[in-house]
Amino acid sequence: MIRVTPELSADDLSALLDDRRNERLDWFRDTTGGSHIGDTLAAMANAQGGHLLIGVVGAETPQALGVDDPQATIEALLNAALALTPPLITPLPTPADIAGKTIIAVEVPAGMPYIYLSDGRYLTRTGAENIVLKPTELHRLILQRGEISFETEIAPRATLDDLDWDKVNDYARLLRIAENDAENLLYKRGCLAKQGDEFRPTNAGILLFGKDPAPHIRGTEITAVRFAGEKMGDTFSRQDINGTLPDQIRRAETFLLDHMRKGVALKGTMARSEQPEYPMEAAREVVVNAVAHRDYSIQGDGIRLFLFKDRMEVNSPGRLPGPVTLANIKDERFSRNPAIVQVLSDMGFIERLGYGVDRMIDLMAENDLREPEFSETDSGFRVKLYNASFDALADDAADDQPEEEPITLDEYAHVLLNPRQEAALIYLKRRGNTRITNSQLQGMFPDVHAETIRRDLADLVTKDILHKLGQKRGSFYVLKASAPADDDTDSAAES
Repeated sequence: MIRVTPELSADDLSALLDDRRNERLDWFRDTTGGSHIGDTLAAMANAQGGHLLIGVVGAETPQALGVDDPQATIEALLNAALALTPPLITPLPTPADIAGKTIIAVEVPAGMPYIYLSDGRYLTRTGAENIVLKPTELHRLILQRGEISFETEIAPRATLDDLDWDKVNDYARLLRIAENDAENLLYKRGCLAKQGDEFRPTNAGILLFGKDPAPHIRGTEITAVRFAGEKMGDTFSRQDINGTLPDQIRRAETFLLDHMRKGVALKGTMARSEQPEYPMEAAREVVVNAVAHRDYSIQGDGIRLFLFKDRMEVNSPGRLPGPVTLANIKDERFSRNPAIVQVLSDMGFIERLGYGVDRMIDLMAENDLREPEFSETDSGFRVKLYNASFDALADDAADDQPEEEPITLDEYAHVLLNPRQEAALIYLKRRGNTRITNSQLQGMFPDVHAETIRRDLADLVTKDILHKLGQKRGSFYVLKASAPADDDTDSAAES
């Protein structure tokens, strides 16, 4: 679901105004001192990030005074950020009302990938001061942060015609930006760059809004595969996911919904046990993080999403960036692709500063599952989520059921069935169950679209496994071998 990145609330701003100037907080009366604002933005970006407030006075303790023209102030802040070298991409500055005074706040995210130059100087924050970096400190920062950004390079041979402007305009409307200002929005977001007097798409722009990113940047796809066992073997189901990054995330999420097994599926019970192998939000976070943070300069190798019987693996090109290590991955924040991350954040796919690792760990713990496993390969990064074993989920769901013979689907071994179809057949083979309706199968898989459920059952009819009886809302399905005579269908129909 797409949502606008939450703005800084009045309560959040009030909390900032209760603090003193420090490494992560500073303020100015207005934007007339443009160079000082640029210095502070660069210094925060080269340090641990922070907040800059406009419309505030006070030497150490802040006092809200407000700004006369909020929109002009926002434009001045954005221009000051873009004037840095390289241009600093921040969340859109947000206005907030404090005691009738309009304050403008801009957030400088932590973990920026570059070293930012302001008026020929490399600055950092020490306490409440902007200090020129010493040579040794600059050298350390250069080692921590890459100097070349693939995402902000102009995409070779790409023009504005290679962008899908319907997608661009949808994005502009999401941020309440007029369509006639969409080009400027993309420029401020690092999706366009100026070459002479013309705008040209950057690699980030092509990845996020391109009509077809593949010809411009090789290896941007997701290969999603469901394997039947615990090792790579016969492919259960495979999907190659292409398109823009937002489209890839949505399609990967659909793949997960379609192919993650659920505890209710094997035993067919109608109890409240439709628990998936992994918390959907945790599985989604793994995919979103891979899409947002992979190294797109490594071309020819895409993201691999593998579902095994006991685990989910996501492999993405590029080792951990900057200062992030396996030891500090829970706490360290660093963005290899800040433009991509910011746009995906605007669209609601990720939280700008909470890159999903903490949330992923918490979600797995809440569901009594093993902590995610992180590892680096020679040229990539891998995340593993382990399930509680699908069989264990099914056993838990059946604890209160009368003991009966195990149910198998051996007679359908030659037929390719998805997990929902398996669930329907096992339910029908269970003692006492003679029919299944769309709504019953939907109850087992509440996250799957009703039309997908309908197609699953219709496919079993086409494969000559089920027989459909009844009309419209009164229709239901039975195993072909147990189908009653047509004369009996009217009295048997149920919704």
